Amino acid sequence: MDFSEYSIETLRSRLSNGEARARFVVESSLDSAEKLNETLNAFLQIDRAGALARADEIDSSKNLRNAPLAGVPVAIKDNICVRGLQASCGSRILGPYHPPYSATAIERLQKAGAVIIGKTNCDEFAMGSSNENSAFGAVKNPWDTARVPGGSSGGSAAAVAAGIVPAALGSETGGSVRQPASLCGIVGFKPTYGRISRYGLVAFASSLDQIGIFGRKVSDIASVLGIVAGRDTHDATTADVPVPDYVGELAGDIKGARIGFPRELFGEGLDDEVRAAVLKTIEAYRELGAEIVEVELPHAKYCIAVYYIIATAEASSNLARYDGVRYGFRAEEAKDLKHMYRATRDEGFGAEVKRRIMLGTYVLSSGYYDAYYRKAQQVRTLIKHDFLRAFETCDAVLTPTTPTTAFLIGEKTDDPLAMYLNDIYTCTANLAGIPGINVPCALSSEGLPIGFQLLGAHWSEPTLFRLADAYERAHPFEARPRVHVASASE
Repeated sequence: MDFSEYSIETLRSRLSNGEARARFVVESSLDSAEKLNETLNAFLQIDRAGALARADEIDSSKNLRNAPLAGVPVAIKDNICVRGLQASCGSRILGPYHPPYSATAIERLQKAGAVIIGKTNCDEFAMGSSNENSAFGAVKNPWDTARVPGGSSGGSAAAVAAGIVPAALGSETGGSVRQPASLCGIVGFKPTYGRISRYGLVAFASSLDQIGIFGRKVSDIASVLGIVAGRDTHDATTADVPVPDYVGELAGDIKGARIGFPRELFGEGLDDEVRAAVLKTIEAYRELGAEIVEVELPHAKYCIAVYYIIATAEASSNLARYDGVRYGFRAEEAKDLKHMYRATRDEGFGAEVKRRIMLGTYVLSSGYYDAYYRKAQQVRTLIKHDFLRAFETCDAVLTPTTPTTAFLIGEKTDDPLAMYLNDIYTCTANLAGIPGINVPCALSSEGLPIGFQLLGAHWSEPTLFRLADAYERAHPFEARPRVHVASASE
């Protein structure tokens, strides 16, 4: 039985009525992960023994079999802590580090019966837009293995797109879930800041970081969010806001819904095919009964500069803990403590991480703090206010997710600015702390996925899911990548 096209709802139905056992489903997922990893390099660790033991436990326990995600295989980005598994963050400086605890989101997934099959490859410390910055090699896009899957959560995106797992966790600091979801042709979601606990997510930029979710369908995202969302005493930034029944609200009528169209984001720098595909989705929403209203986001043009000042400043502080003393890699033959610090960081960090640490240290330094960091925080507030004003007249804002389709591996590695511009449509949501979801909508002339994103007001996840689900039902994205579980077994 091929489970590679099943949604979580369908898979749970097969498991609960006895048509399949958790061990069989999980074993199939593990076999696919191991077989396709030679091509995709999506996984850094595959936990066959642990996953099968968990599946057997579910099969033998009536209580566990009735859990909402019982027997559903999932993959976890390697910067999210899972007790018993590695957390390398794609970096040599952590390497085979095994955390002594699990992230809150992981504990909630496991309590719901999900089975973690492994840890996925990612850009080092989540710093990148292509997944080429991993110390353990680039992840390949299942649609074209000569192209990037997007980053930094490219491993999780590739695992879902290839049919290995129906859902996976990633992390977002400036678009690292929605951007690879768009390039890999799947659904990718970031919640309102404070909706999912960051406890156990290795920090990059703490005021921007969030755990996000990949799935094959909007309903998959809704199912997982309902499990992992909510207040956590371990994370003071989580909000004490009730968790709705996200799945139960999916079938709502969207007639009369108002969707914002920011015309200034459809101009220069946007690929013609991407522009045409996303404009077509706006017409599709009109046909579904939604009203399209023009909105203005005048400060969105500053988002890349603002994002890379704030993110690098916070990274320079957060990454200071990796010094070779407490855990992880330590340089050998250092003549004194100062030299050991320097050599450890020089050998352990990759080029992109070093670049961002230096940029962050610069913008926080005496004489530059006011000119750069303080100014960036002020413009961040203006960006947030732009969205607040827009949401006075609409329920969600619709934009492209990425300026282009997936680009070739190595195409932009020598031009950091061109690489950074891949986040131009996504990082505004992280700066404003609002939720966003990518939905695949078309294929380019080269057969590569194109996605659009919906951005909503704080705590508007149910509205985003209804809008995304309505489009998905009317225009299902049924194309399959070249590297896929089903194709590999044919």
